[in-house]
Amino acid sequence: MNIILYLLNYIQYQHKQICWLLNFICRYIPLKQWTFDDSHSPKYQKFKIDKLPVIKTFIKQDWQFLLEYYQWKYGKPVKPVQRRNGKSISEDTVCPLCEAPHHYIYDNNGGNGQYQCKVCGQTFCSGEVVTTPFRLTCPHCRNTLVPKKDRKFFRIHKCVNPKCPYYLHNLKKVDQKDLAEDYGKNKYKLHYIYREFTVDFFAMDLTSLPKNASSLKFSKHNAHVMSLCLTLHINLGLSLRKTSQALKDLYNINISHQQIANYCKTASICIKPFVDHYDYKPGKVLTADETYIKVRGIKAYIWFIMDAVSRSIIGYQVSDNRSVGPCILAMRMAFRHFDKLPKNFKFIADGYSAYPLAAMEFAQRFKDTFTFNITQVIGLTNDDEVSKEFRPFKQIIERLNRTYKASYRPTNGFDNYDGANYDLALWVAYYNFLRPHKHNKYQVLNKVDMLTNADNMPGKWQLLIFLGQQTILNLPAEGSNCS
Repeated sequence: MNIILYLLNYIQYQHKQICWLLNFICRYIPLKQWTFDDSHSPKYQKFKIDKLPVIKTFIKQDWQFLLEYYQWKYGKPVKPVQRRNGKSISEDTVCPLCEAPHHYIYDNNGGNGQYQCKVCGQTFCSGEVVTTPFRLTCPHCRNTLVPKKDRKFFRIHKCVNPKCPYYLHNLKKVDQKDLAEDYGKNKYKLHYIYREFTVDFFAMDLTSLPKNASSLKFSKHNAHVMSLCLTLHINLGLSLRKTSQALKDLYNINISHQQIANYCKTASICIKPFVDHYDYKPGKVLTADETYIKVRGIKAYIWFIMDAVSRSIIGYQVSDNRSVGPCILAMRMAFRHFDKLPKNFKFIADGYSAYPLAAMEFAQRFKDTFTFNITQVIGLTNDDEVSKEFRPFKQIIERLNRTYKASYRPTNGFDNYDGANYDLALWVAYYNFLRPHKHNKYQVLNKVDMLTNADNMPGKWQLLIFLGQQTILNLPAEGSNCS
């Protein structure tokens, strides 16, 4: 029995030593890769997104109740302020939070107009009315955030407390060379920052197609000619003018490139609801990326979100900017295929800060139902363990970008955003339902029985238009998540 007791004590002693060694290694021995963090690099420091602030709501207080509570809890009353400097405070000075009279008000800055209530601790200026519905505070030091900049879609709040532990922790990471330079610290993101969005992106309509499309009543041509235009323009990647020339040379059909554009607009409005509301049955891994196009010679952006298993495009968006707004709209389109996010869900993107900001907005609005983290694959080389593990998913979405660019390149850019929207909607329909894929044994990604029975591609486009019309008729009776 003594031997067993001795061995048990020795095992406990070894366990303590192992715990101490692990703690020592974690604190003082830098490993090559602990987490996703490469915050020592100024190049990626400003892309980091801080967690949500602590929100303190405004609750009106009663100073008499607070005095009684203090008497009950501590056994002694709160005495009025004793003014030893001979100065006095105007009798009409009242705390805006608890309405305590001037007897309980401190002169907080030597007669310059700032006061502090001894009862509730509220700091205020003369004549100030505290009616703010909520107050944003730093989650690290609980100091009130200060609004610094107003952008197009959001307002930047910053913690300016020089003793904030978050700021002091980041300051230790700054290289000494940068500290010696003028404004060298500006290369790093040191203070806590929160972006308050002034636009409700969850109230926006996800349908962004043009409203001036023509009807399906044909006066000169017919539905077969329309589907031929879609086949040549979308499937084969011909420009509008090349499509017009091909129809003339192959079938002796005289049709202008503008009429082909009108057909594409009409088809996109019919097909887009079917593509967007189709049940793709997405898996646990989504990957996202953005690429650029040209609209009237000016850079615009395409956002793609793909299911990594089936490789179907379940979220897409055209935008004139690269901010978080279009990213949220693309995520809304992708997440409406989920009732709630599955366990071990992963969302893989690059190091751009719009994705963590969008994820933060989803967590703030939908709580645990759509709370997720962004796995960011940073850079072009596998310098860390995260890049080594998730680089294949990033390459999938990069391959998608190149595939879309190959079909977009003959257009030499778009004349307006309506053209970019209808072209993207038709291309996504072609990619998800009509295009054979090598990794899927040259089969389409999503098999629809009605499309499988069609003999040729123009017939499949006509059936897609029919399926879209049926989806439009059933839309009012359906509900969707995140939309």
